[in-house]
Amino acid sequence: MSAQALAWTMFGGALLDAAFGEPRRAHPLVAFGRLARALETALHADSRARGLAAWTLAVLPLSAAAGWLQLALWGASPWLGGAYAALALYFAIGLRSLREHAAPVAAALQAGRLEDARAAVGRIVSRDTHALDAERVAAAATESVLENGSDAVFAALFWFALLGPAGAVLYRLSNTLDAMWGYRNPRYERFGWAAARIDDALNWVPARLTALTYAALGDGRCALRCWRTQAPTWDSPNAGPVMAAGAGALRVRLGGAAPYEGVWEARPLLGEGAAPDAGSVRRALALVERGAWLWLLIVAVVAVLEWRHAG
Repeated sequence: MSAQALAWTMFGGALLDAAFGEPRRAHPLVAFGRLARALETALHADSRARGLAAWTLAVLPLSAAAGWLQLALWGASPWLGGAYAALALYFAIGLRSLREHAAPVAAALQAGRLEDARAAVGRIVSRDTHALDAERVAAAATESVLENGSDAVFAALFWFALLGPAGAVLYRLSNTLDAMWGYRNPRYERFGWAAARIDDALNWVPARLTALTYAALGDGRCALRCWRTQAPTWDSPNAGPVMAAGAGALRVRLGGAAPYEGVWEARPLLGEGAAPDAGSVRRALALVERGAWLWLLIVAVVAVLEWRHAG
């Protein structure tokens, strides 16, 4: 795919997401979830090899099919191939969904409705939200926006730019399996090992590009300092750089203790500056959105340079 075709299809996918958000019905990931559960039922065992086999059967055939269909449609008609590619990216990214889930948290906090804010943030984080005060609700939502900006937006754009629809499908399905199987508990410690490690590998480069994007669009010096000093203390090799750089870019204090299943777990501090509030959530959303459009602008500039060079 040329840079010009890539630019048009990426803008098309982003505009579809902005216009429609995630499909309310018949989302392909719902069907994929059923497939993944069927494979888990058939293959589950306390075995890394079984988990890798399940991941392979779930992800690789569908990714290959997405790539083959792109080639077939593009060969038949560039317009048809481009429309298909834009649609594939639309199903892979979730920028509008990120706002739709996080904005109600900010609105409820702004209005002083703590119970509503706890309920809204409970839809996007796994911690015990009934134990959170307003500051911790704002921190949870801000952290979720920054981390999911990497997973749901930038990584999908990266793999689409690299491999087209096949890359977008590969990444989105892998990320979904990590959410389903990537737990450190007796059932998934070994079976989910491959899903978790592959997702880490696929996110390694996009996470660091996301951290650089946050630094470029916020307080860059603070973002880079927090990334360098705080990210190594975080248990996730990808969430650490993303959230540390994002918190630094926003000049907000995140991290710290959080309740999970009735137990307060100690977590490293992230960022520096003011305590999180409703404004922090909104600024995090704006940071992710500006970053996404910056990436698209860079692709467009490359496309223009390619066109001028060809002419």
